[in-house]
Amino acid sequence: MNAIATEPPLQAVRLGKSFGEKVVLHDASLLLEPGQVLGLLGKNGSGKSTLIKCLLGLLRTTAGEARVFGEDAWDLSAGAKARLGYVPQQVTAYPWMRVRQMIAYTAAFYTGWNHALADDLCRRWDLPLEDRTGVLSVGQLQTLGLVLALGHEPDLLVLDEPVASLDPSARREFLRTLIDIAVESDESGPQRSVLFSTHITSDLERIANRVAVLQNGRVAFDSELDTLKESVKRLRLTSHNGAIPDGFAVPGALSTHVAGSLATVTVADYQPETANELASRWDADVAVDDLNLEEIFLEMHDGLSH
Repeated sequence: MNAIATEPPLQAVRLGKSFGEKVVLHDASLLLEPGQVLGLLGKNGSGKSTLIKCLLGLLRTTAGEARVFGEDAWDLSAGAKARLGYVPQQVTAYPWMRVRQMIAYTAAFYTGWNHALADDLCRRWDLPLEDRTGVLSVGQLQTLGLVLALGHEPDLLVLDEPVASLDPSARREFLRTLIDIAVESDESGPQRSVLFSTHITSDLERIANRVAVLQNGRVAFDSELDTLKESVKRLRLTSHNGAIPDGFAVPGALSTHVAGSLATVTVADYQPETANELASRWDADVAVDDLNLEEIFLEMHDGLSH
């Protein structure tokens, strides 16, 4: 694997993409730093796959810039392409080829192909090497795509819903492998950058150190995962003076629900003094709850929609 260059592996600057009159991406900016694992979240139709294809030069952008290792994504050099591994949502293969032939065919394009690694992945993921790719299940095809993307040990790994068709056991094994292999480190730090798009938030919690939320064609939120979890909290208030007034509100709240003497508020910029201020102002007991990534995503998506 190549040493990580100083240029960001992936960068979108005010990127736009339209199909005719339909605007899919608008003013979308994203930066993947060397050694980072960035989880890309968004509901169906938010533009995640379109953004990834624009970032990799598979679609021409309508506006803005997309760069891979500092190069224009639409005009990548052979050297940049050799450092890139990509698993699309739908993996395609030559249906007449056997699995082992498809792997050998792909390996021929890379001088640094790690045959031992590919063999190990096939064994761990139970790929039927003698079957023709045309008869593979969707999950097996996706597993094959992962082997083809990891075999040359790329510096940049881009995964678009890579485990959507895998059963829970296979998904767990893939994540374990991704943690062990794709995010390996040496004495200089993490040696591979990963962009991981998925709707399975529990998967991202295991491997991502940064999360970006794509909404209405724009990157609406981008933060370190730990920072996100520390800043988004749910506060539960119990008033000592009966029903909480209808005018109850917390500035910057993502959501607010009031029922009699109880109120539940989710805030996006929690500070320790927030709970004390609310307790004093409303003469209430305040409990602070941590949220998992799925709860945070749903709260942020709904809150940012308003």
